[in-house]
Parts: sequence; C-alpha cells; structure tokens
Amino acid sequence: MKVLYHPDLTDIQLSSVLYALSDPIRLHLVAEIYKTGEQPCGCIDVPVVKSTLSHHIRALREAGVIRTRIQGTQRFISIRKEDLESRFPGLLDSVLQAYECSSDKAQFNLA
Repeated sequence: MKVLYHPDLTDIQLSSVLYALSDPIRLHLVAEIYKTGEQPCGCIDVPVVKSTLSHHIRALREAGVIRTRIQGTQRFISIRKEDLESRFPGLLDSVLQAYECSSDKAQFNLA
C-alpha cells in the first residue's frame, strides 16, 4: 500500500498553506470539508474530473491543510484544524470567513 506524505506539524509552512488555499477549487474543497467533517474523496461535488480532483487533494495534503485516511479502498479527507490552529492561530477561520463573504463561489459556480 502506498504511504501518503503528510508534513509534520513543525514542517507546515505558511507560504505552502496560503498557496494551497489560493486556488478556488481547493478553497471550495476545504470549505465543504470544514462544514461537513471528514468525507470520502468522491463525495464532494466539484466541477472537475477525478484526476484534477486528485491533484487538488494532493496539493492540500502536501501543504498540511488536509489529512487523508485510507480505509479499505476508500480515501477519507479531513481538515487538520488543530494542527493549523496551533501553527497559525486564526488563519483557517479567517480565510474561510473571507471565502464565504466573497463572490468566488458564484464566479466558479461552486455555491
């Protein structure tokens, strides 16, 4: 079984997190998981093909924003809330609050 890379808490960099959250699709993914909790990878409605979704999930995971848990043949993704809050207090809440108030959701038909 392939071992997925998740950075340690001390290895999570602010620039990597902000870069990962700068893409509208990835930001939408994080907002949806934040609201609903852990989700199987294929259950989040996004307007991209499976391979592109995998790319976005990988970018978020390698930046330290999400954690991927493998159970059987499924992969479940969750936000690393506690890790991000201890490393960068208030960052995730601020970014998601700004996203909810922005027009990005409508612009990309993600509402």
